[in-house]
Amino acid sequence: MDFLGVLQGIWESSGLAVMTWQQGVMLLVSFVLLFMAIVKKYEPMLLLPIAFGMLLANLPAAGLMADPTGLMDTSNIVEGAHWYDTGVLRLIYAGVKSSIFPCLIFMGVGAMTDFAPLLANPSSLLLGAAAQLGIYIAFILAILLGFEPAEAAAIAIIGGADGPTAILTASKLADHLLAPISVAAYSYMALIPLIQPPIMRALTTKKEREVKMGQLRKVSRTELVIFPIIVTVLCVLILPSVAPLIGMLMLGNLFRVSGVVERLSDVAQNALCNIVTILLGVTVGATANGEQFLRLDTLMIIGIGLLAFSFSTAGGVLLGKLMYIITKGKVNPLIGAAGVSAVPMAARVAQVEGKKANPTNFLLMHAMGPNVAGVIGSAVAAGFMMLLFQAK
Repeated sequence: MDFLGVLQGIWESSGLAVMTWQQGVMLLVSFVLLFMAIVKKYEPMLLLPIAFGMLLANLPAAGLMADPTGLMDTSNIVEGAHWYDTGVLRLIYAGVKSSIFPCLIFMGVGAMTDFAPLLANPSSLLLGAAAQLGIYIAFILAILLGFEPAEAAAIAIIGGADGPTAILTASKLADHLLAPISVAAYSYMALIPLIQPPIMRALTTKKEREVKMGQLRKVSRTELVIFPIIVTVLCVLILPSVAPLIGMLMLGNLFRVSGVVERLSDVAQNALCNIVTILLGVTVGATANGEQFLRLDTLMIIGIGLLAFSFSTAGGVLLGKLMYIITKGKVNPLIGAAGVSAVPMAARVAQVEGKKANPTNFLLMHAMGPNVAGVIGSAVAAGFMMLLFQAK
């Protein structure tokens, strides 16, 4: 028996023999993201599966994202390959490519969302709209940096701080940029407690941050039931391309507020949302292939994403300052920062900053109004971008 020959055969068939430096770098990046998720607890529900999917996709020769039949990528078709030769993560990724997973996530988000603070204070809708400023700033910046309009539109949605919306938009407008866009969106969502507070403090005075807001009025059940129906009809009539996101968001919310389908509401909030989060996170992370991910475009997307988040936060706070002036000090500008649609993290950041300025302050419910308005705002912005740039 040729012992050395056996060892050589084992080595040549191992992943180590074919590992590239790009794969090595991406494995290190996945370790960093896992550290952020597990040790720092930055949005672990999303960051952990994304990081592990990235790890799996960059283990050489594993073939988990292989597509020999050209199911979703016709550039590497292998003659004689069958559909069952396709990597398991590539098959699951069809749920992202077809928009099924992002829409199901939106149904779960809708079932978990309470629109009562928004209905109790409709002016919150303006704050949610102002906090989409980063989307349009990022779009202009991406165009100036040389991205195609459709690519720039997909990148810009990072500023909405809404992962499923960013994934859906990228899959429709620029699927080759899905990995950096999704990783940037979810990473910055996880880092909101670090990104937002310095901007909030820089744009407000201590007196403004100390403002205590009055108790919100009680919203009737009738209002809560009618709201998702009216929003769906109006938004989809005006902007049909937003139907998948708004429709599923409001369906989930109707499960919650109708009071007649508690089992469906519970499944949407818990079991369904958790299952889809796992599948979505792992497969999105698995698109971060080293050879495609480690490019100048990726670094630019990550940089644009940070600026988008910053401008979105600033837009909400600045409109909050204007409302503070108009109402003669009745609105705390901090709640404007919650207009980015990272629910409920952005609202919690507003609460924490308000409590630092005034220990008796309780801004959480007031901040939830702009926060849930931001979900609608980012979905509408995504629908508008897809209407303009999606290939017919």
